[in-house]
Amino acid sequence: MGTKSPDARSPQRRSGIPRAVSSGFAISRHPLTSANSSAESALRRDVRVIGLIGSAHCLSHFFQLTLAPLFPLIKAEFGVSYATLGALVSVFYVASGLCQFGAGFAVDRFGARPVLLGGIALLAGGVLAGGLVSGVYWLFPLVALMGIGNGVFHPADFAVLNANVAPQRLGHAYSTHGVGGSVGYAVAPIVSFGLGSAFGWRTSLLVLGALGLVALAAFATQKDAFRSRPHGVAPVHHSLSGSIDLFLQAPILLCFAYFCILTLATIGIQTFAGPALNAAYGIPIALATSALAAYLLGSTAGILVGGFLASQTAHHHRVAAVGLAIGGALMLLVALVPDLAAWAVAMFALTGFALGATGPSRDMIVRAATPPGASGRVYGFVYSGLDLGATIAPVAVGALIDHDLPRLAFGAIAVCLFLAIGTVLQVRRRAAPRRAVAAAE
Repeated sequence: MGTKSPDARSPQRRSGIPRAVSSGFAISRHPLTSANSSAESALRRDVRVIGLIGSAHCLSHFFQLTLAPLFPLIKAEFGVSYATLGALVSVFYVASGLCQFGAGFAVDRFGARPVLLGGIALLAGGVLAGGLVSGVYWLFPLVALMGIGNGVFHPADFAVLNANVAPQRLGHAYSTHGVGGSVGYAVAPIVSFGLGSAFGWRTSLLVLGALGLVALAAFATQKDAFRSRPHGVAPVHHSLSGSIDLFLQAPILLCFAYFCILTLATIGIQTFAGPALNAAYGIPIALATSALAAYLLGSTAGILVGGFLASQTAHHHRVAAVGLAIGGALMLLVALVPDLAAWAVAMFALTGFALGATGPSRDMIVRAATPPGASGRVYGFVYSGLDLGATIAPVAVGALIDHDLPRLAFGAIAVCLFLAIGTVLQVRRRAAPRRAVAAAE
């Protein structure tokens, strides 16, 4: 009479579910919950890393254009020529290109975090010190230091993204990286000249340099977000001879050539599109400047779309080749068909979009050609081609305009874009056998 029935003793039996089945059901839910939690954690980490690297790249591009908008104010104070001030830009990019090559070794050897923080410190510190100079020639060593700081970003940024971000999100990561740079370029002239015109160029540099140091302190607190190799993996010690052998591999040389040739075209557009349109077709400077602005806005939109394209296809060479072909064809039309000059704004917007859309796929192509453990060196080497192109293009395109050949300048830009297609396709062809050999081993 006092004995409880089995149903009273066992909630499982009372509910009609055997104990073993009930326990098994409870256990079967746990791995699924754990997997979802792990996936969400990985997504949050990827978003955080992508956001930080995109912000760092934005900062890099922002400081690249901090000084140039202030040239009229600096010229008025020191009475120097624009040629002298233009030489400051050349010094910056020469230093950046030379440093970019060496920074890749430092990233592979010491990790991305100290290299990246050092680059931000040199950029912000150089701008801050620029507000204190007593003469224009003191700016030359400062912009050289700033160029060194700027040179670390591509090898450090891509080493971090490749080491931390899941492969299926790398297209979006590269897209965010490119958009960050575009935003930095767009904001810098407005902020720098705005402060300079209101408070003087010295105050502008002091304020922006100080803000850069604040950003440096914020980045320094993110201790685990900038690793460029997995936890527990020791740094790789690379010999000089081994690195030279790596750089002489055909896919790596072709990537370098791609960046150099592409930058000849893009910097040619960014530097002299306005004067060339005005000289070739009598387009008012205001409209020609609007065409350049449309190009930059189109490029930013293209980078965003390019991130989705890179994530949805394995044929990155096709995306890059099609974008380059469209951009080259549009620039060739600008050179050959004067009646299209009235459509310059639309044509330049489309050109910017087409070229911007190739950016994330371009970076995926470089990643595919990069051996394990060599991200810093390879990206440092191939992106130094960008600085080489940026050094040559203004002089070459400017010389064509000086010799009353502005339409030929657009033709030369188109030729460079078509040549870049060949380098992309050759990278694909040369890298495929090497990947097949590596897979077999």
